[in-house]
Amino acid sequence: MQPLQRVKTMTVRPFVTVFLTAVICLGIAQVGAQNQEKFKARLSTIAMDGGMRETVAGTGNASAVLAGTKLTINGTFDGLRSPATVARVHSGLAMGVRGAAIGDLTVAKATNGTISGSLDLTPEQVQGLKAGRLYIQISSEKAPEGNLWGWLVR
Repeated sequence: MQPLQRVKTMTVRPFVTVFLTAVICLGIAQVGAQNQEKFKARLSTIAMDGGMRETVAGTGNASAVLAGTKLTINGTFDGLRSPATVARVHSGLAMGVRGAAIGDLTVAKATNGTISGSLDLTPEQVQGLKAGRLYIQISSEKAPEGNLWGWLVR
């Protein structure tokens, strides 16, 4: 090989290597993005009796993205009769049936605000999410057992 050919080959090889690496990384990123599943929740007042009307009120919305086993949630709420105290993700036996908390979310300690957070789900919890058994619940000062809730659905 002549010296000029060697220089051209040495200049082109690194470029080709970088180009192919970028194409492979982009392809992997696309596959990862395609594996994300989106869910949403409409937050409304929990089931209540007549005595709870003075303490329970409000509405909200949330969206969630499941990437592998990581569930990321973002949402808003407003109209609570007292400041929010906690927000959690719960797992019920079926949609509409209360269940145990499986993770905490960050919530604005106000009557209007945001909720957000991420949870690492077990395989059973992922199946529960896909079957519509996971829900978000926001409690407030006047409604410590729950003020708003909303089931995560596709």
